[in-house]
Amino acid sequence: MRRFVSTTLIAAICAASAQAAPDAATHAKVFSPAITAAGFRAYDKAISSDYMDGRKPGTVGGERATAWIVEQFKKLGLEPGNHGSWFQAVPTVSTALQNEDQIKLDVAEGGGTQAFDFGKDMVALTLQAKPKIDLKDSPIVFVGYGIDAPEWQWNDYKGLDVKGKTVVVLVNDPGYATGNPQLFKGKTMTYYGRWTYKYEEAARQGAAMCLIVHTSDGAAGYPWTVVKNSWSGPQLSLPASEDPAPRLPVAGWLTRDAAQRLFARAGLDFDKLETAAARRGFKPVPLKATASITLDSTIGHGTANNVLGLIRGTEHPDQVIVYSAHWDHFGEDDKLKGDKIFNGAIDNGTGISALLEIAGAFAKQKPAPKRSVLFLADTLEESGLLGSLYYTRHPVFPIDKTVADINMDAMDVIGPTKNLQIIGSGQSQLEDMLKAALKAQGRYAIPDQTPENGFYFRSDHFSFAKAGVPALMTQTGDDMVHGGKAQGDKELADYTAHRYHTPYDNFDPKWDFTGVAEDAQALYEVGRELSLGNEWPEWYKDSEFRARREKMMQSQ
Repeated sequence: MRRFVSTTLIAAICAASAQAAPDAATHAKVFSPAITAAGFRAYDKAISSDYMDGRKPGTVGGERATAWIVEQFKKLGLEPGNHGSWFQAVPTVSTALQNEDQIKLDVAEGGGTQAFDFGKDMVALTLQAKPKIDLKDSPIVFVGYGIDAPEWQWNDYKGLDVKGKTVVVLVNDPGYATGNPQLFKGKTMTYYGRWTYKYEEAARQGAAMCLIVHTSDGAAGYPWTVVKNSWSGPQLSLPASEDPAPRLPVAGWLTRDAAQRLFARAGLDFDKLETAAARRGFKPVPLKATASITLDSTIGHGTANNVLGLIRGTEHPDQVIVYSAHWDHFGEDDKLKGDKIFNGAIDNGTGISALLEIAGAFAKQKPAPKRSVLFLADTLEESGLLGSLYYTRHPVFPIDKTVADINMDAMDVIGPTKNLQIIGSGQSQLEDMLKAALKAQGRYAIPDQTPENGFYFRSDHFSFAKAGVPALMTQTGDDMVHGGKAQGDKELADYTAHRYHTPYDNFDPKWDFTGVAEDAQALYEVGRELSLGNEWPEWYKDSEFRARREKMMQSQ
């Protein structure tokens, strides 16, 4: 019989986690002396060095990064985490477009043809791992948000046949567009707002191509440059045997300007249709236009490695707490001028550094963990969370024996903060445990500050959540000890605007690692409590992941 976090314990945690006063202590409680700013700095400098060449899976730089992580695990005294191996091989399919700069989307409308350039106006690729896609004269339909959500009484595809057609859809979901808290989840993005869902649904509907409109940086959660950079170069996926869901012949994005030009030539006002699409009862609008595109790709097959280190539990070795952080990034782009290496010092050098610092803390923990603790440095996060998805389908420990996942990704190094942000707040009792740890530090938790960006669906904890495992991720707080919220907001915005998924995410010796070390201390404390106890944190009652967990636990 599983022992879940009791009502009494939750009440005690909640009482302890009342928000700290604005003048919280500047020196947070240390839960483990093994976690230090200096150690964090050394790890981040090494993993994001030019020697790692941007850590792209399938490259020499990727091999160097995984070898380095194994070396650190060994130094910390961990044992191989995959039944005697440090690695879990994730099968991959690589799709590399040929002559990207020559690819054009040709749209026939209004008696003429309009061309849209790759990178400037749009990006596109095949999700079917085929060397040749030649889409000709595919009728275009505007399908609003491209969502079929029965629980929200919303179906943009109702009564519509899009087989062989090109669907144009909007990024995010209607709740964000209207701000109506009764529509989907209001400002908070649901999974229906994610680009991955939109491609999945379009494929299920039989579409030949799906183009998502990047309507704004706010709606997407990132600027167009991130889309362009992320979709340039070889794209990796799991083989169909591992991920058998339907896949689009062509998937892509359009800039807002491109969408406006496309619709205007067809005699339609994109801005007005965008507004109309967020209203219940919106009907799809066929454009008097057809799309054509040719994609020549080189298809390759290979593997990329998850790296796993383990501390085996002394009393319940079959039960596991997982700490995860992805090691991969975008490698090197020879087409760029100047800095060509995507070093990924923050994304996700910081996550790997936290993983290693926390692993060191558990290795030295007295008393030793009663439950096992697995440190998963996963691959292919930047390719769609593929490494963590593969792990949850081939877990080292059964999913119903997995207590929780604590994930670390892009932890900003802006200095100490009085608070810590919970990504996708309102999901599970792990949040209560984190709040208690922060309270002990003289700090406090804040909810997800940009729920419209859907960050809960954008890192590796989401693979665990979909599998039913309570999963926690945080992001750097915004209330800095030195400078307050004004300075915190400025520092956090600077990373997104100037470094996120660009070659400028480089290690800076001037960075202050004291704050991110304090964040790692709090995340360690959550796992430490779980490792020494018998509690099984639960999803909150209104979490969409609760039902799957309850079903798997019924037989326990």
